[in-house]
Amino acid sequence: MPSLNLGLLFSRIRVEEKLLIKEAKRRGHQVRRVDSRELVFDFEDDYDLDVLLERDVSHSRALYILNLFENGDVPTVNSYKTARTCGDKIATTKALQEAGVPTPEVKVAFTQESALAAIEEMGYPVVLKPVTGSWGRLLAKINDRDAAEAVLEHKSQLGSYYHKIFYIQEYVDKPDRDIRAFVVGDETIAAIYRKSGHWITNTARGGEAANCPVTQDIDQICVDAACAVGGGVLAVDLLEGAGGLTVAEVNYTVEFKNSVEPTGVDIPAKIVDYVEKVGEG
Repeated sequence: MPSLNLGLLFSRIRVEEKLLIKEAKRRGHQVRRVDSRELVFDFEDDYDLDVLLERDVSHSRALYILNLFENGDVPTVNSYKTARTCGDKIATTKALQEAGVPTPEVKVAFTQESALAAIEEMGYPVVLKPVTGSWGRLLAKINDRDAAEAVLEHKSQLGSYYHKIFYIQEYVDKPDRDIRAFVVGDETIAAIYRKSGHWITNTARGGEAANCPVTQDIDQICVDAACAVGGGVLAVDLLEGAGGLTVAEVNYTVEFKNSVEPTGVDIPAKIVDYVEKVGEG
């Protein structure tokens, strides 16, 4: 295929970005590094890119930049719509539920009092999550009323108004693992078990990765979840409960460095394949 002018949006070059740049250059594409910390928009630029691949660790910057590039007629991976939905757990839950994708029960409250009432109605334990964020940070498993009152009080005193939006998710009694699956376009290309003795299994928090075979059921629920949030290159987190698989979260800036070796799948190549399709229009 012809060489693309491929923009890579970043604020830090990690292992994943190095692998993506290497794969794109191997195919003869011109890679332009777009550092969000230095980028200045004047709304007059001819961006001269065939496609922009978003890899920024800052959700807020990525969201605005994707919107600006799309308005400048540059296709992006992922899209602004997908990033906006996946970056907000409430929007993600709404999209999944509207599409009929199985997901744990969720309640949302906006004061300590209403949040406590919602938790008591749902029943202990529950998981309290920030509406934005990743890497398993600021998650709390709440086992009783004393813990609920303490955590809600602490969150209400934090600076950001986001902490005063209480996203309460059903706790799913699962094995000592969850599943992270990678969806590119309309295919679940790979999946890993993330195993841990702690209830939080993120590899960023010490979870161990092992290959998870992509069954028909896993592929179907993951592709359905990806379509529900807008599609693209996504990581879908699955929980194995008594009632079957449910989608806990969908992530739009996919980290994969710990997943290539156990799955044997060339994830960077799959992502660049998709970026090429988007760039070709």
